[in-house]
Amino acid sequence: MENECFADIVINKEKLSNGKDVFVVHCTNLGITSQGNTQEEAIKNIKEAVELYLAEKPEDYESLRKTVDSPLFSFIGIKKPIQNA
Repeated sequence: MENECFADIVINKEKLSNGKDVFVVHCTNLGITSQGNTQEEAIKNIKEAVELYLAEKPEDYESLRKTVDSPLFSFIGIKKPIQNA
């Protein structure tokens, strides 16, 4: 689709203070965050949030990618220093 854009999102599984799992999703292009009880619900919620945001700020469509090519995403390991007691 010629007028379709793609937003990069990151989903993290987190625990609420009551111990319940929640999926937090962040749109890295626009700085928008949402959540859901499942990954599918989180994705549905961030899509709705992005669409509402862009309805108010259509100029920010330029922040989105024009192709579906996957962004590079990886992890790095960080060692916590050992503290002497």
